[in-house]
Amino acid sequence: MSADADTAPGPHGPDTDGRPDLGNSYRDNQQRLDQGMAVMGGIAGDATVIIGAPLDEAVTDRIVKPRLREGPYPADDVHTRLRGFVEPPAYAQCRKVLDSHILVLRTGSGTGASTAAFALLAERYGADGITGLDSPDDLARWRPKEGRGYLLQGLSPVAAASLGEVVLNALAALLRRSGAHLVITVRAETALPGDTVPWQVVHRPPPPADVARKRLNTMVKAGELTPEQSTDALKHLASADFTGYLHAHPLPQDGVEVAEGLRDLVVSGKPAASVLDDLQTGSPAAARKALEDSCHRADSLSLMAAISLLAEQDRTVIEEFSAILRPRLDERDDTAPVTEGSQTRRDVLGPAFEDRLEAVGARLLPPRFGAQRYPVQPVVFSGGHRSDALLRCMWLDYEGMAGLLWKTLDETPHHSGIELAAGQAIGKVLAHATGPDALRQLHPFAASDKRWRRRLVAYALGEMVQYPALTGAVRDQLRQWSRAALVPLRCTVAETCAGSYGLARPAVALKLLDAVLDEQDKDLERRLRTAVSFALSTLLSEDANYTLVLDRLREWQVANPGTQRHALAVHIIESMSLATFPRPSAPGVRRVRLADLLADHPERAFDLVVTALNEPATHEATAAGLSLIESDPGLRHRTAFPNFLSALSGTARSHRGVLRFVLRRHRARTASPAEGFTS
Repeated sequence: MSADADTAPGPHGPDTDGRPDLGNSYRDNQQRLDQGMAVMGGIAGDATVIIGAPLDEAVTDRIVKPRLREGPYPADDVHTRLRGFVEPPAYAQCRKVLDSHILVLRTGSGTGASTAAFALLAERYGADGITGLDSPDDLARWRPKEGRGYLLQGLSPVAAASLGEVVLNALAALLRRSGAHLVITVRAETALPGDTVPWQVVHRPPPPADVARKRLNTMVKAGELTPEQSTDALKHLASADFTGYLHAHPLPQDGVEVAEGLRDLVVSGKPAASVLDDLQTGSPAAARKALEDSCHRADSLSLMAAISLLAEQDRTVIEEFSAILRPRLDERDDTAPVTEGSQTRRDVLGPAFEDRLEAVGARLLPPRFGAQRYPVQPVVFSGGHRSDALLRCMWLDYEGMAGLLWKTLDETPHHSGIELAAGQAIGKVLAHATGPDALRQLHPFAASDKRWRRRLVAYALGEMVQYPALTGAVRDQLRQWSRAALVPLRCTVAETCAGSYGLARPAVALKLLDAVLDEQDKDLERRLRTAVSFALSTLLSEDANYTLVLDRLREWQVANPGTQRHALAVHIIESMSLATFPRPSAPGVRRVRLADLLADHPERAFDLVVTALNEPATHEATAAGLSLIESDPGLRHRTAFPNFLSALSGTARSHRGVLRFVLRRHRARTASPAEGFTS
């Protein structure tokens, strides 16, 4: 876990810039630790060690995988998307048009066109052969790099206007030479030139009943249902109630939700009427009616807001947020009649929490243990999309409610996980907002000194950018913040890159991280270094990003000493050499050692090591890291260390740092029979 407060470390803490004194790490059979604990001797049985910040300061570092990417899609992601796929009516026509190497798929929102596009490309290139594209302003400038399936989701109006027969024919020729195919999805209301008609297909969604039936069949294959339960579910699916519901809700996701409801029906014995009620409550109309019915009840409105904004948080967190919001809602109501001399009895105790939940259509889930060291009992609405619909209606349709919810969130004590729940919920709402304030309202939390607030904004932006129409606006906002004088804003940019935004657009994320380190004549603050390190470790969690990250690290290595870029490069090299990057105490997704780079990316690792040995600030740490590798038989074999050392020695004449390392190693080995050496 990571601390919320950006406190300064101790003089020799694991996250400081200073190098540890390697010579004093072990002396006279004593261990000297800068932080943590050491155990010498044997331990019988289990040992439980609890190390970390206070519980209310823990910030979640969970990484949300992106739905849209600019780059290769992982094969498992594609397989998940195609689970239960049903061919839409125009699928055969799509195949035929795609034979020309380009397909323009016109579609409405939520009709499953993206899934169909993945299926079309996977047929030709496999699940690991699909690359996502950003929507450029001029598609004529784009060039395919290899024989793969390319997918551009949500062509922008500017790019759509620039298309034409000449552009598409030229693009098709390039794709043909590369052995590639391109599928473009375009919203139905986006205007396209008339001469693009031969490449266009209008997408129609498959019948939702077929989607539900296919999803139930996949549940049987996955072991979620028995054949008998599946047969029972299919009988309910054919009933008048469910066919009527699907007739009124014709999108593929409606079929998926019906299948999931029928699974609950046959597994847990949930009544069919209850399943249908839960399906109905997630509609915008049902959300508006629920708010109108409770407009005079501050207790109900505050509870609905809390559950919508903080989905699946513990009951105590929901009660706390609701209690803070309730008096603010009461202040909005100045229309209550005043009666003199009345002896109205007041209920000072109020209804029980579970009764209040039942009144707003919510319920408690069974207690569970997660990352926390205490049981959590989440609160959820009974309907699948009720939280999203209620919060969107409350936030966008009622004057002043958005500001009230921000103020309440600001005053609510932090609990681990609320930044993820609230960030994603707010991101989904703002994806439907209009006007310049859609992104401006994030600024106070983005500029906060509290990391959990910056993390909330990162999750919100990561959710918003999953909508193609908002990609440009989010990118421009991050670019602006990356150059801000205020350090917390630049930390927020890095936190955003440490998530779905960065994984979806690794090249763009690295440019943003480079920009946040562009402050001249200023030391690299610990919180900014931690945020950028976290973002880099997130990018390194996917193997496809290693080349981009290591190339950027190499650029930072040769930056001018005294710059923030160079300071971060020094920190990364030291961390990888002496322990891991990021360091064990810092937030990180994948922790990388120098040995990992030598084994998996030998060419780029070689260049990094040569530069690090030539650099006075990193020479000692790098030499110590190489000593650790050579003295460990397993690492020596995994990294092919003798071959690496031979290649390194070959560069010694032209690199003073390498020559110094080689000579000191030679003296150490000739002076002592020990396998390793001390530099």
